[in-house]
Amino acid sequence: MAVYALTGFSLVSLLSFGYLSWDWMKPSLVADVATDSMEKSLPPAFARPPHIIFILTDDQGYHDVGYHGSDIQTPTLDRLAAEGVKLENYYIQPICTPSRSQLITGRYQIHTGLQHSIIRPRQPNCLPLDQVTLPQKLQEAGYSTHMVGKWHLGFYKKECLPTRRGFDTFLGSLTGNVDYYTYDNCDGPGVCGYDLHEGEDVAWDQSGKYSTFLYAQRVSKILASHSPKEPIFIYVAFQAVHTPLQSPKEYIYRYRSMGNVARRKYAAMVTCMDEAVKNITWALKKYGYYDNSVIVFSTDNGGQTFSGGSNWPLRGRKGTYWEGGVRGIGFVHSPLIKRKRRTSWALVHITDWYPTLVSLARGNLSNVPGLDGYNVWPAISEGKESPRTEILHNIDPLYNHAKYGSLEDGFGIWNTAVQASIRVGEWKLLTGDPGYSDWIPPQTLTNFPGSWWNLERLTDGLRKSVWLFNITADPYERYDLSDQRPDVVRTLLMRLVHYNRTAIPVRYPAENPRAHPDFNGGAWGPWASEDDAEKWEGGGEPLKSRNKKKKCKICKLRSFFRKLNTRLMSNRI
Repeated sequence: MAVYALTGFSLVSLLSFGYLSWDWMKPSLVADVATDSMEKSLPPAFARPPHIIFILTDDQGYHDVGYHGSDIQTPTLDRLAAEGVKLENYYIQPICTPSRSQLITGRYQIHTGLQHSIIRPRQPNCLPLDQVTLPQKLQEAGYSTHMVGKWHLGFYKKECLPTRRGFDTFLGSLTGNVDYYTYDNCDGPGVCGYDLHEGEDVAWDQSGKYSTFLYAQRVSKILASHSPKEPIFIYVAFQAVHTPLQSPKEYIYRYRSMGNVARRKYAAMVTCMDEAVKNITWALKKYGYYDNSVIVFSTDNGGQTFSGGSNWPLRGRKGTYWEGGVRGIGFVHSPLIKRKRRTSWALVHITDWYPTLVSLARGNLSNVPGLDGYNVWPAISEGKESPRTEILHNIDPLYNHAKYGSLEDGFGIWNTAVQASIRVGEWKLLTGDPGYSDWIPPQTLTNFPGSWWNLERLTDGLRKSVWLFNITADPYERYDLSDQRPDVVRTLLMRLVHYNRTAIPVRYPAENPRAHPDFNGGAWGPWASEDDAEKWEGGGEPLKSRNKKKKCKICKLRSFFRKLNTRLMSNRI
């Protein structure tokens, strides 16, 4: 009884403070400052394939953009979204690799074998080589293709690298988490290596440069050296705003009044990324690309709340199938859009960019059957109805099974202990353990009371394995209707059964010690031979290295001096 009372009191308190009254259609709270780089352009005739710039940010929370009412300054994103089309019914995946794989292949992760977790640095695993990727299709259509930023789709052999998967050039990291200045990444105690690559080579000479600036500068350089008469695709996968929380001092100073230190650093990183997007947009105009360009902006998953991110007022966080984990920030900015300056509530998923962008490029989709994505350009540009009516968020048979789930609870057709989630029309179903289920207000106060939501979570999900929400009427997932609407639960469980029949086996091999950077000159990179790769992919045990390289004795010393040099050269806290 005490738990329920505390929960109710906290919700009423939040209502009284106005936290639950946020308007999803509310205009930006950030000043709309006009700049030369954002001048309005008249749309030309859609006479030739457009230049495509796809910008993906990492771990940016749903609340963490100015036009969603955030206290973080994002004037560039606000203006681009305001002049384009805001996607307010846009879905991504809850963690890094799944979102990136679905963007690049146009397929649900159950159809690529990547339905469990992420690809880890020491796993002999990568995006399946039989998948025809988005950049490969754009190359077929005559595009020059470039990637800048975070790959995180596997690299254990060279065939997995971005330059072997459709990109003409690549500058970025292969793993999922690197230092913003030194580009070091540790995958456990003592398993550390350098991770910044130019093409298929290690870019040792770029150490010390803040990655957000480095990546924006590379995009500008690509545009300067290319002809705007020829179509170009640039995939900009910013490392920002993933941990570690690092930013140049001048950006942190803007948020010195924020009491929460993590939030302060995180806000600085978001604003720095916003300025990088401004520089990219300016380069598009300067070098003559803008009038025939399409800029897509997307986050890769929900924000990590204990690292400064906020998904308020949505439930959950990164790594969960609550709306806070899978509803993303998304917009399209382009002079080619027919109906600009509006908000779209068309249902869109990250798999939809593959067929949408290939269609815009006048590419051929007939030889890639079985895509899970849809061409949503008419919905975005003209305001037509979305062809998408449902989204399989995922089915993960390897995730820890819910303690109280059973086949009986799933009407004898689905084991509700299995982690899964699906949306059909206005209904959303979750089974198993969907992940941490808080509603967490922005961490702007130093000592914001933080115990009530944990109590609410305990009362809500202690003995449950099935949840049903009407997402249209209840986007914050506060009213579980699974008991009231068993008919809808059964219908959506049948859809899960349908999708599960099409799933391929999970690709999640054991880590291999040969991936250690010490055996690769101190850097992360391809490490498996063709013979080894074939054996592991065939289900065999990883082979021990017959020609094991001598351990690099100077790697730790090199890393020490590299970090020392970086600290002396950069304004870093």
